[in-house]
Amino acid sequence: MPSVDAAEQLLALASDPERWWQRAELPDYLEEFQAAGLLAAGPDGRFQYRPLDDARAAYVRVLAQAYKERPVTLFRVIYALRDLKIQSFADAFKLRRK
Repeated sequence: MPSVDAAEQLLALASDPERWWQRAELPDYLEEFQAAGLLAAGPDGRFQYRPLDDARAAYVRVLAQAYKERPVTLFRVIYALRDLKIQSFADAFKLRRK
């Protein structure tokens, strides 16, 4: 999960699986959710929450449970993972002495 905002958008999608969403309602993470197999595209350009398999649906259920029961812990994990990726990227540019 790239950010807390992405988690909240995904949970909004999952909370109403029968709803078809307009592209403008999913501006930030549409491509990521599609690539992850969480959205189905309709012929009219709208999208619906429809995980490709049970594993993806289970992941979203766990995310929803964590968001409901331990939101602060979830936010900390999301930010820690993001910071770890940033640090790893920065470390790749450090000069090493021989």
